[in-house]
Amino acid sequence: MMIEIFWLCYLGFLAIALIGIFLKEGYKTSFGIVDFVFSLITWIGLFCYVAHYQFLPLVVWKLVFIFGLLFDVGYSYKKFNEEVRYDGEPFYVKLAIFGITLSILIGPLYVGLFNYAFK
Repeated sequence: MMIEIFWLCYLGFLAIALIGIFLKEGYKTSFGIVDFVFSLITWIGLFCYVAHYQFLPLVVWKLVFIFGLLFDVGYSYKKFNEEVRYDGEPFYVKLAIFGITLSILIGPLYVGLFNYAFK
């Protein structure tokens, strides 16, 4: 029961973040639009996992998991490189902070999506 409450809270967090970023940035670039589409599809997959609902064949969710994870990591790293400033702090420290933050924020999304697609 507690784990389902965690998943529902996490789904709400992701939905608020997705809507907030959409309203703030508007996804003006083509990469931003693709990111929005991947985020929406992965959110739907996580919702289906939490609700125990089979929406599409599992092979689709396996592909969504693989390509979504690759795109999220790649896009996030691209955004990181665009916004990093060299102010004396070593690059590897900033990269480590980025990696830890990325793991905390989107890690549960892909754990749930993996469980939905492969189990």
